[in-house]
Amino acid sequence: MLTTDIIVIGGGMVGSLTAVALAECGFDVALIERTSPAAFASEKHDLRVSAISHATQRMFEAVDVWSSMQAMRVCPYARMRVWEGDAKTEFDSDSIGRPQLGHIVENSVIQHALLQRAKDLVHLICPASIEALTPNSKGVTVRLDNGDELSASLVIAADGANSAVRRLAGITTNGEPYDQHAFVATVKTELPQQDITWQRFTADGPQAFLPLTGNQASLVWYQHAEFIASLKTLSETELVTAFHENFPQELGQVLSVRGSGSFPLNWQHAVNYVKPGVALVGDAAHSVHPLAGQGVNMGMLDAAALVDVVAGAGRHGIGSLRVLRRYERWRQGSNEIMIRLLHGIQRSFQPEAIENGLLPQSAIEVARRFALNAAQHVGPLNKQCIKLAMGLAGDLPELAHGRLPGKKQIVSA
Repeated sequence: MLTTDIIVIGGGMVGSLTAVALAECGFDVALIERTSPAAFASEKHDLRVSAISHATQRMFEAVDVWSSMQAMRVCPYARMRVWEGDAKTEFDSDSIGRPQLGHIVENSVIQHALLQRAKDLVHLICPASIEALTPNSKGVTVRLDNGDELSASLVIAADGANSAVRRLAGITTNGEPYDQHAFVATVKTELPQQDITWQRFTADGPQAFLPLTGNQASLVWYQHAEFIASLKTLSETELVTAFHENFPQELGQVLSVRGSGSFPLNWQHAVNYVKPGVALVGDAAHSVHPLAGQGVNMGMLDAAALVDVVAGAGRHGIGSLRVLRRYERWRQGSNEIMIRLLHGIQRSFQPEAIENGLLPQSAIEVARRFALNAAQHVGPLNKQCIKLAMGLAGDLPELAHGRLPGKKQIVSA
């Protein structure tokens, strides 16, 4: 039996960052991932991309992986536009004296860089999955599907929305599915790389544009499940036509579709983030509507907060409920606010929700457009929205400042 300080289950973006950061802080860490890491595909963009905030970039710099991501592929953006009809707001990094608001980075690039770093720092065990979770006198014992057993003071669940660790620990969730799916496409565009992301709200659901390197972009189309299913039956020529007919002129000409896919949408929130010897981070703790691109950044802040708490506790007692509840108090309330905010925005565009509510559709539309115009024309509000989106506001963990707990580091301002 391998005995370590900490076992992280799930080698995705959030889990890999958690494992690497804890190892950098001096803990003996095992990282369990169910699939073998894929090599970086330099010739083709990954269909899954994330809008990485400045705070998350600082975390990557603190664990020495950001330069590796830059060497592969990252796309900075300096502006963000949101609009509905003639009401709009635009956020610009110049207004707060920064070169960009964030970066669009392929998920595979993030995971590849973090796992390459993990190979030098942790016990990386893959492919392997967890089958059992048993408390013991010193912490928790984990049994894997290959029969191996590991023991640690703390097990961290970073194994996604259908977390096996969460289920084995007996932690329940609240949530519900949306009557909406997301259709994602990587397209070749007539326009060169842009420095802006945008999202337009329509009566049927939002549409989003995320710039990628070169003449490529990621398009996201949120719609009812039946409509998304019909898009998946279209030929490439028909799909290009559908983009031209339904997306705004800001998109420019779509020349071809390099890849596409879809996924259902839901919100979910764990009733508890911790139990003795167990802590949840990322999608294992919460799932949100992706319309604001906050899911990954929320998960990274979970990881950073947990690293702060665990590093402050030291090796003795890191799995105790007293210690772990500090992390739960830090993150659960903040995440609940974001989940409810995004849920409210999404529901405000659903006719059936409006009809059953207290306000008529016209009043809700007026409120939405007033909020967009206020964010555009009220300077302090605009700047505060930018700081929140960049992860520069609130009670931030050390990693979000670019520092490993207990170590001094100088990273980007």
